[in-house]
Amino acid sequence: MKQLDRRTVLRGLGTAITLPWLEAMSPESRAASLADEKPVRMLFMMVPNGIHMPAWTPDSEGADYALPATLEALSKHRKSLNVFTGLTLDGARDHGDGAGDHARSGASFLTGAHPKKTDGADIKNGISVDQVAAQGIGHKSRFASLELGMEGSSQSGNCDSGYSCAYSSNLAWRNESSPLAKEMDPSSVFERLFGTPDKVSQGGPTSPLATRRKSVLDYALEDANSLKRKLGAADSRKLDEYLYAVKDVENRIGRSDKLQLGENGLPSYSRPAGVPRVWEEHCKLMMDMIGLAIRTDATRVLTFMMANEGSNRGYPEIGAPESHHDLSHHGKSEDKQTKLQKINLFHLQQFAYLADQLSAVDEGGESLLDRTMILYGSGISDGDRHNHDDLPILMLGKAGGRLNKSGHWKYPSNTPLCNLYLWMLHQVGIKADRFGDSNDLLSIG
Repeated sequence: MKQLDRRTVLRGLGTAITLPWLEAMSPESRAASLADEKPVRMLFMMVPNGIHMPAWTPDSEGADYALPATLEALSKHRKSLNVFTGLTLDGARDHGDGAGDHARSGASFLTGAHPKKTDGADIKNGISVDQVAAQGIGHKSRFASLELGMEGSSQSGNCDSGYSCAYSSNLAWRNESSPLAKEMDPSSVFERLFGTPDKVSQGGPTSPLATRRKSVLDYALEDANSLKRKLGAADSRKLDEYLYAVKDVENRIGRSDKLQLGENGLPSYSRPAGVPRVWEEHCKLMMDMIGLAIRTDATRVLTFMMANEGSNRGYPEIGAPESHHDLSHHGKSEDKQTKLQKINLFHLQQFAYLADQLSAVDEGGESLLDRTMILYGSGISDGDRHNHDDLPILMLGKAGGRLNKSGHWKYPSNTPLCNLYLWMLHQVGIKADRFGDSNDLLSIG
């Protein structure tokens, strides 16, 4: 059986398909990818407008708590689930700046900073935890970090009571004045991961335009078949499963593209930027992109915004057609709270879809979920109160064996959320003394 380097790729015209972990990886490569730090991935996911907390917060502490209604979406992964109560985002509070809780919670969620109230070019926030991680471990993967989301990023404009749209539509901040725009088009992310042909020009059936109809796997097929002949049965099966997943995602992206075809059956212009019109289809494709990025070790640091903070999107497909933001200002209306909980559950079900994928992939005897730590939550607790304490925060995954506890953990009032971020940085080898407004490492369990 041929020994492979961890960075082996399948190559073809304009294509570079990174391989998942295989048993045939050389001892030296295994040492780099497993013993080095058993690569731990970090994913930070934010949902906007707070959460309907009665259906989120467990009634009891410890490992034997009963899953509340919304968290039932993650019941399959309970042994890898930690729920935190009592964590606070002080930077999102007004501190004399008045209204603007949504913008502040978006800006502060991963920075812990209190953003400057401005809708001009003089934005000021803080570096985000993902970018601290990217600076420390980003050199170990092809992309130092990936910034993804379901809605576009803005760098200017007034989005919330005098706060710049940059605050409410960006999670990742390279420094206090430089937010990192997120990508929301699954096809663009796919092309970044697998190097598919770029913008093409008009032409006939043999021109570069025709390549838009071909799969990335078509280009790399010869290389893939050659490699499979040199692999053992288990690795061959694993490679087939991986390539099938890539092909499946690519096909679904293709079906979501709205191309106008010419007389020869080929696109009459380059594939336009765009996203699927069905929200759930779009979200699942973005979850697929995250799964493929982790599976190929393309990056170890990711951020994802389920929607921009203060999002007014409605969800008629689940019986909540009204604006999410408006519903979050429920005024104790039973109908609004019921619809808000439906939205919370719908979002968490998309997260569970990703968790199912990661838990099904083996990497050296552990699942990808075991090798990942995913933080999920919001910078607002109850959207009606706009409070930033007792935040809805959970973590899924075992961080490469560094987190083998699961349960519901309560902390003293006003415990900084940044204490958890500091703990996460330590798990990837960044021994920072503090981050944001942290005052200690969070003790889990």
